[in-house]
Amino acid sequence: MFMFSKKKWYSLAVLLVAGMLIFSLTGCNGEVVDDENGVGEAKGDVEILYVEWECAVASTYVMQAVLEDLGYDVSLTSVSAPLMYSGLASGDGDFITTAWLPVTHGEYMEEYGDSVDEVATNYEGARLGWFVPTYVDMDSIEDINDHLDELDGQIVGIDPGAGVMGLSEDVIEEYGLNAELVEGSDALMVAALQDAVSREEWIVVVGWEPHWKFAQFDLKALDDPRGVLGGEEYIASIARLGLEDDMSEVYQVLQNFSWTAAEIGEVLEMNMEGGTPEGNARTWVDNNQDIVQSWLP
Repeated sequence: MFMFSKKKWYSLAVLLVAGMLIFSLTGCNGEVVDDENGVGEAKGDVEILYVEWECAVASTYVMQAVLEDLGYDVSLTSVSAPLMYSGLASGDGDFITTAWLPVTHGEYMEEYGDSVDEVATNYEGARLGWFVPTYVDMDSIEDINDHLDELDGQIVGIDPGAGVMGLSEDVIEEYGLNAELVEGSDALMVAALQDAVSREEWIVVVGWEPHWKFAQFDLKALDDPRGVLGGEEYIASIARLGLEDDMSEVYQVLQNFSWTAAEIGEVLEMNMEGGTPEGNARTWVDNNQDIVQSWLP
């Protein structure tokens, strides 16, 4: 039987405790973990591509906060819609959270679908449309030519790379409208809408749901009897090929990520009222841990 001196027993105990501490910090896979929060040193770099649409900003910053809590170093890159897809296809970004399918971004998926991975749907019931304030006495796109003077001959659009703008050009052609589709941005569209509403002037804007403007203004969608703008759509998360193998935990979060109109609406309204998208996303994530936990692997 081996005998140890008191000093040797003390040294052995120290080694055993140190070993247990190292194991508890690293876990069985070697990653450094914080016992209290389950978060430790950065597990890797993640780059999210997005277009500065309200819904894209909301979901992108929320996903950044979620992944940072899991221990990833997350960067965001603002791009145009075409570059969002070509970037994923070439591996210059890891994923996006705002693919409008099957119509709005259908052309991009036709071009890049074989080079990207459609992971999962994160929002049901999205739609595109042309919208007017409820006081506007017009109910259909077919009525626009009868009210060109009230509208200054314009349809107020967003950035030219957006899928809804291409469809809006098709609307003008299909309905034989004599109105000009004005290019701009989401922010400029909302500013024009706000100005028109404050004066109770007529305006037609290119838009979509989900969007915070529906909480701010009383709007209605113009009927599209020919269905040029398409019907109800869904919003999907799309990743670069290989993300599932390279970062399986991130991929599983994308598989689980989904929310309702009310949930994304909370973030959209917070962004509209002030603060930063990053700060608002952090507040929402901290206050909705029951939802966030359902997204985690």
